[in-house]
Amino acid sequence: MKETIYNYDYLKDEDITEVVIRTKALITNNKNIILGNENNIYQFPGGHLEKNETFEECLKREVLEETGIEIDDNEIKRPFMKVTYLNKDWPAIGKNRKSEIYYYLIETSKKPDMSKVKYTEHEKQGNFKIESIPLRESISVIEDNISKNEKNKVIAPDMIMAITEYLHQSED
Repeated sequence: MKETIYNYDYLKDEDITEVVIRTKALITNNKNIILGNENNIYQFPGGHLEKNETFEECLKREVLEETGIEIDDNEIKRPFMKVTYLNKDWPAIGKNRKSEIYYYLIETSKKPDMSKVKYTEHEKQGNFKIESIPLRESISVIEDNISKNEKNKVIAPDMIMAITEYLHQSED
């Protein structure tokens, strides 16, 4: 599994006051990739791990909430990438957060079912929608979208790295 750590503030383990774990799903569907788009920010479906929840349970819950797709255990492949952010004074002064994001591959032929989604108020206000993009075009679509929202400068490079890693591993 590829691992990347961002620690621009040179934090040590003892400096961390909060740990957040997230799972993200790179969903392939008949040579397409399924992405969320909120306020011109592409993102993989996924979210925060809740208390007493396994990574796979989190992944299944988040994918259902954001895409309406009910994932079966056999559709979840092992995590192929982990990205860790260590941020000083985030999300508030005096808090130092460690965010671990685990990227899983999900291979499914199921289509998004908008009657089953459960968007948060934030997602509703951001006009969250699901898009299916040809996998081979996905990197250029994400790159072309970077200038449309400042947050893409943080999110897009990790997405591109994940897609590149997936394509590299699938060729092996």
